Amino acid sequence: MRQQAFLEKINPVRDKMYRLALRLLVSKEAAEDATQEVILKLWDRKYSVKDYTNIEAFAMTSTKNYCLDELKAKKNNNLRLVHQNYENKSLSLQRELELKDELHHIEIIVNELPEQQKIVFQLRDIEQLEFDEIIEITKMKPTAVRVALSRARKKIREKLTNEHNYGLTSG
Repeated sequence: MRQQAFLEKINPVRDKMYRLALRLLVSKEAAEDATQEVILKLWDRKYSVKDYTNIEAFAMTSTKNYCLDELKAKKNNNLRLVHQNYENKSLSLQRELELKDELHHIEIIVNELPEQQKIVFQLRDIEQLEFDEIIEITKMKPTAVRVALSRARKKIREKLTNEHNYGLTSG
């Protein structure tokens, strides 16, 4: 496989690889390094990469595994939710602060989730991957993926509801 053909297959996936690495490793520099390392590993296997039916799933799986290996090596269990979809210049300063505060609370809640739930939540709700791709990336059974996602969403919803109600319960 020539360099141009390889880049045509990898470039569309590069941003997703970076976002997943950023989610797992927290640091932008570490995420950039991880993305580059995985791309280099894929380049080393360029002749077998062309035989994969879903290069995106393979690249995402490789990125996930590389990042988890890095986390194990550093014994660092941080996982942050940083989502920058709220860059709308027409927002008032108060609304912008409210959104940042809400994202901070979601980040704290996500940090409390078990590792599998964090990864499934990231892949499905942030990266918007299909269940088949998530199953292939995580090597989990379909039922386990759906249960992990359901539990993650439920936990986030409960914590946010509790926080918005200031801990008050009705009844």
